[in-house]
Amino acid sequence: MTEGILEFGRALYINTSDVLTGVVRNNALSSGRSLLQVIWDFRLGREDLVSSPLFPVFLSVAFYFSLCTPFMIADIYGKKWKWIQKYKIQTDKEVTLDQVFDTLQLTFWNHVLFILPAAVGQMIWTPPTPLPELAPSWFEFVWQQIASLIVFDFQYFVWHWTHHKVRFLYKHIHSVHHRYHSPFVWVTQYLHPWELVTVGFLTTTNTWFFKCHPMTTWSYMLLSIVVSVEAHIGFDLPFCLNNILPFGMIGGAPKHDMHHLKPLTNFSPFFNHWDKTFDSFCPPMKAGGVRPKNLLEYERRTKEIKKVC
Repeated sequence: MTEGILEFGRALYINTSDVLTGVVRNNALSSGRSLLQVIWDFRLGREDLVSSPLFPVFLSVAFYFSLCTPFMIADIYGKKWKWIQKYKIQTDKEVTLDQVFDTLQLTFWNHVLFILPAAVGQMIWTPPTPLPELAPSWFEFVWQQIASLIVFDFQYFVWHWTHHKVRFLYKHIHSVHHRYHSPFVWVTQYLHPWELVTVGFLTTTNTWFFKCHPMTTWSYMLLSIVVSVEAHIGFDLPFCLNNILPFGMIGGAPKHDMHHLKPLTNFSPFFNHWDKTFDSFCPPMKAGGVRPKNLLEYERRTKEIKKVC
């Protein structure tokens, strides 16, 4: 009798647990995970491709060139398109075909000589990526990417500041990126190989700190490309992150244009807080080459300091 009651209780507990688990899972999927799960389920039947160590490499490279191409077209063929030229930051600078070929040539050889061998090495020594059944929750998906961007922003701020302050490092490494005082889209990866490898390594490994889901990791890689490309397009477009996010969090193209004009300012690649904290922030120009009051005041103070020194 007692054994029968215990057995019934055990069975009831197991069934109740299964039901509750199913309810929780269904609620999670219907209240925020459903869209991510739908996207994640595209991997089904393609597991060999998606789990390959080469997948994130090809995904990033293909996305980078696809994202840059429309801005290249606007630079070369849109010089008389008033609807976009009114958003150009350095209005007195034009992008030429020679500049495009120069930047593309270095980008091509960097990919052939450094990215491709690294990809082959990953294919040989890195095991396939484990693919969980479930997509990440929306909470994990969002906060882990933001956290990774914040970590990278600090890492690159330190790297960037060091490569400007140490003359040897600037002359032999970072000066490559500063060949153009007016950035355009292909300048994004117009880099010395050491800088390219550093940026790639930091971007790849930052998600390891948070043990991110593969979907989160790949999305973060694409988000990093979006933010990096956006900083170099040379246009202050209304839909760019610096015009959408509040409190002046993101610097965007205006801030990075100013860094190329005033190389000892604006070292952070994405956010503004480190430059403001360490007094290296320079207010940027706006669309159409407009110099706002805070920039004019900054330049006035800088001139006064130079006179005193």
